[in-house]
Amino acid sequence: MRHHNTNRKFGLEKGPRKALMRSLVRSLVLHGKIQTTSEKAKELRPMVEKLVTRAKSGSLPARRLLQSKTGSASVAAKLIVDIAPKYKSRNGGYTRIIKLGTTRNDGSARAIIEFV
Repeated sequence: MRHHNTNRKFGLEKGPRKALMRSLVRSLVLHGKIQTTSEKAKELRPMVEKLVTRAKSGSLPARRLLQSKTGSASVAAKLIVDIAPKYKSRNGGYTRIIKLGTTRNDGSARAIIEFV
């Protein structure tokens, strides 16, 4: 049964879907703002929020977990050193999604996801 299973699949198997999300997380952390489909942005937001919350502690286990989730030591370092201190006094809500409308060719809804 599929009760309470509302994860978006994007027409991909588990491995490629995980790689897609990891790539989106990396791009968002490195650039601070990315443009993608609104469905991908909505799926990306909880992942990034949890990573920033984990980065706020800055401990060695947190660093190792961030490296495993993002696949890059430089991205984990940027999360801990640059991004997390900005949100030290904030309890969640680190990102915002701005809807842009649809594309002309396939009608997919576009959005910008960025750090607040």
